[in-house]
Amino acid sequence: MSQQYDVVVIGAGPGGYVAAIRAAQLGFKTVCIEKWIGKDGKPSLGGTCLNVGCIPSKALLESSYKYEEASHDLELHGVSVGKPKLDVAAMLKRKDTIVGNLTGGIGGLFKTNGVTHLAGTGKLLPNKQVEFTGHDGKTEVLEAKNVIIATGSVPVNIPPAPLTDDLIVDSTGALEFTSVPKKLGVIGGGVIGLELGSVWNRLGAEVTIFEALDDFLAVADQQIAKESRKIFTKQGLNILTSTLVKGTEVKGKKVTVTFETKDGTQTDTFDKLIVAVGRKPFTDGLLADGCGVTQDERGFIEVNDVCETAVPGVYAIGDVVRGPMLAHKGSEEGVMVAERIAGKHAQVNYDTVPSVIYTHPEVSWVGKTEEQLKQEGVDYNVGVFPFAASGRAMAANETAGMVKMIADKETDRILGVHIVGPTAGDMVAQAVIAMEFGSSAEDIAMTMFAHPTVSEALHEAALAVHGHAIHIANKRKRA
Repeated sequence: MSQQYDVVVIGAGPGGYVAAIRAAQLGFKTVCIEKWIGKDGKPSLGGTCLNVGCIPSKALLESSYKYEEASHDLELHGVSVGKPKLDVAAMLKRKDTIVGNLTGGIGGLFKTNGVTHLAGTGKLLPNKQVEFTGHDGKTEVLEAKNVIIATGSVPVNIPPAPLTDDLIVDSTGALEFTSVPKKLGVIGGGVIGLELGSVWNRLGAEVTIFEALDDFLAVADQQIAKESRKIFTKQGLNILTSTLVKGTEVKGKKVTVTFETKDGTQTDTFDKLIVAVGRKPFTDGLLADGCGVTQDERGFIEVNDVCETAVPGVYAIGDVVRGPMLAHKGSEEGVMVAERIAGKHAQVNYDTVPSVIYTHPEVSWVGKTEEQLKQEGVDYNVGVFPFAASGRAMAANETAGMVKMIADKETDRILGVHIVGPTAGDMVAQAVIAMEFGSSAEDIAMTMFAHPTVSEALHEAALAVHGHAIHIANKRKRA
């Protein structure tokens, strides 16, 4: 007799494991299937994010920043430590320890909440049945009242730069360099490319980023994108936009890249090359014929506003469905789906999904950009406040960047907040909360912020929307 469950979750990344835990908390008999095998050869929870994505990359970003700070910035504070010694192996070990602690922690949460973990793969069959295949090759069919698909995404590979064992790598391989490459090429100037390029740039690599689009960070507000590019270029990143990689050639331990710019075809040679051109939904072997779940032309599973597929009781969340590929978006969808299965009217506000790039300084945003609002014909006001005028930022020697707030001209409702600067990833949460409650720029302007904090820059940007900023000269004065 096959096993029967109220909820079967396929995938244990930030969407899947959160959905499984919440479903179990709501009283459902829940099982979560995950195929990931960790570096120790044992089953591992957490998916891409915890194993080879968000968490390990942030560990290396933090370590690399500590090294850069010790190398260049501490003397300004009156602290002399001499020339720091770089130990890449120790950095990687620390990264792996953090990954192990967090992935193991999810296993503990599963036990605490009563979630059954099956190590292997899942395939959706007709009639909400799920075929589970263990790593030993044995199969069994699970009967489910509800199924949640959370299989995530994988890096996109491109024909001009086929991956090799150690010279041309994707984002996963870029986390495992055992030494700092003298010259590093990065194909893709998006979030992943910038973060990985920043890690190795701080540690001493000469980094060139190839971006095919004309605009740098095209998804971001372009005022913030231009300011970010200026900052990153000053840090040493060589960012080439309107640049298309045409081919690569491996000779010995070097990679020669052929690329095309507005000035014609050129070549450059690197010690390592990272391919970071984006990710695609992972559905290989997931959907059996006749299961009823459909996909669009890009491979995303088609769902409605509450993540339900064409099959009632079968849901899909996270990177495998429409919308930004962000761990927190998948997590919130996981909670929403679990609660809707329980009969609650939960929903996700897709207008307030924050984005963060963990460079230094960080870049973050929520809501609409100026470019989007112009295209939509919306009238708006803008307030900008530079961190150069922030006392707390000065004290921390973190004065690069700005906060930009955009508000509807008629209603004053906040439409977007865009930040490049210190703790931008944390600051944007304040904007998300405000927008979630429908706040106006005036609401933030009338809110008391602690002094001195970098968050005061958000307060001043809100004041600047109507020309009332205190600590900078206003472009216009209004009563």
